[in-house]
Amino acid sequence: MDSSSEFTHELDRDLAALEAKAADYAARHHRLATIAWPAGVRIAVNFTADFDAMLLRRVLNEPPQQLAKGEFGGRVGIWRLIELFDSHAIKATIFTPGRICELYPQAVKAAAKSGHEIADHMWEHQVPKDPVLERDHLRKAKDAIETLTGRRPVGTRSWHTRELLIEEGFVYNSHDSADALPHYVSGADGSGALINLPFHYAIDDAMFFSFAWLNSDNQAQRMMDPDHVEEIWWAAFQQQYAQGGYLNICMHPFVSGRALRIAMLDRLITRMKALPGVWFPTCEQVARHVVAAHPAS
Repeated sequence: MDSSSEFTHELDRDLAALEAKAADYAARHHRLATIAWPAGVRIAVNFTADFDAMLLRRVLNEPPQQLAKGEFGGRVGIWRLIELFDSHAIKATIFTPGRICELYPQAVKAAAKSGHEIADHMWEHQVPKDPVLERDHLRKAKDAIETLTGRRPVGTRSWHTRELLIEEGFVYNSHDSADALPHYVSGADGSGALINLPFHYAIDDAMFFSFAWLNSDNQAQRMMDPDHVEEIWWAAFQQQYAQGGYLNICMHPFVSGRALRIAMLDRLITRMKALPGVWFPTCEQVARHVVAAHPAS
């Protein structure tokens, strides 16, 4: 085989592999072209907070200054977010690692008492590769949340395997970003479908307001003007509002809990509420509605 023929053969092989991968991905991700929201609703907006505090910083062995920044989220930021959501009668979803229930129990209980959903965010912000240990971590996180709130979580934002989540009674994950609308993720044969509520890093506060994020270099720092971020998120909301869609806003108490950013969120929510047909449910409410209105085929 000459070099040109060998090159063509390699291209064909690579193309076949890509096509197979694409087919497998398509078989596992089931899109919903539109969502039939409740009567009078044009768009569902989930306000979500990943209540990590310093856990991820510890996992990455980051310096004390970064740990302190995470602690701000547990001592101050989470309380400001609860106050903000309560002032607007919004029921948010707080994705909470099990360890946080030990570190900041009063904050978790206060959020639950206000009617916010407390959902799983792994035991200590990581999923073990060993299946036995993974199950142990998930069950410990579930138990910790139930002990504080009196209710077992039915949602997660995690890398836990889909099969384990279904086995443990979870209704949804909010992690995969394969679509702008809620969609199903299943096995390649269509079995074991689990609803996913997508978020995107363009609607994630950490992408805009993080100094020294994940040990990044100076040139990678992101300290944007809150007014600028407000307009980016408002534009994202308007685009989905026009389509009758969905928006999942991802925040972190140690990031969005800063005073200027709380003020920005207050303005953003006020703008959203001025339009008709805007629904501010918990992630569980969205997931249960979609499953009922659009059951997995």
